[in-house]
Amino acid sequence: MLYALAGTLEQGLLYALMALGVYLTFRVLNYADLTVDGSFTTGGAIAASIIFAGGSPWLATAAAVIGGLLAGLITGLLHTAFRITPLLSGILTMTALYSINLRILGRANVPLLRADTVISRFNSWLPLDNIYGASLLGLIIVLLAVSGLYIFLKTEIGLALQATGDNEQMIRAQGVNTNHMKLLGLALSNGLVAISGALVAQNQQFADAGMGIGMIVAGLASVIIGEALFGKRTLLQHIIAVVCGSIVYRAVLALVLRLGLAPTDFKLLTALIVVIALASPQVRTWLGLTKNSRKRGSFDA
Repeated sequence: MLYALAGTLEQGLLYALMALGVYLTFRVLNYADLTVDGSFTTGGAIAASIIFAGGSPWLATAAAVIGGLLAGLITGLLHTAFRITPLLSGILTMTALYSINLRILGRANVPLLRADTVISRFNSWLPLDNIYGASLLGLIIVLLAVSGLYIFLKTEIGLALQATGDNEQMIRAQGVNTNHMKLLGLALSNGLVAISGALVAQNQQFADAGMGIGMIVAGLASVIIGEALFGKRTLLQHIIAVVCGSIVYRAVLALVLRLGLAPTDFKLLTALIVVIALASPQVRTWLGLTKNSRKRGSFDA
């Protein structure tokens, strides 16, 4: 049981970085970015390839972040420079990244069974049992990411980024270049996604070309679960809620796995969670459970 809890916690924390990236585009920037499925794999592929070749795992992880930043910039340029819609620009980048990731890996998957990773190095510094190493490292990195993201979003540039998502026309009238804000937001988002992919690949000790499939939906599920369970009244609470949502989401997957659900059904379960969460406001309106619908009913009477 202890091992199961440790595994759930480490998975939730490592994937929380990806969820924070999804939060940055979907909630802060109000931009539907589908690059995530590709940039997650890019992070894992770059890190695994460098480590497999004997490179430093810290350098490999840093290189993975750069790869994610570039992926986000490409998506942003397709949208801002060439006026391609957000959805299509993300799909195009994600599709291109599949071939690029295969080139980086050089094969369908790269094993890291006996390789020196950031997690193995971190474990060697700890006097604790190795089952806690990945969780502690993930917690440290997530705390740094949460602190950095919160501080950044409170700066002048961060406020401009939030305003771009809230009311693009208004902030453009104030002299802010919203295209630059979109490029910055997409780059930072996919950088977070890529470091998540790099750490997950090192934790599971392999990277493959399909490891990013469904990540965008999993990230959305984490964001929605966190908002529903932990609230979003303040910026810091919203960011922390996303992290907690990632942990809860992984705990739910672990629970249904123990109850007998096949791992091949995880994507279906994730999609259903997101559909239910997104459809619930409309269903509540149909059933007359919202304040507006009750007011309309009283007026009609």
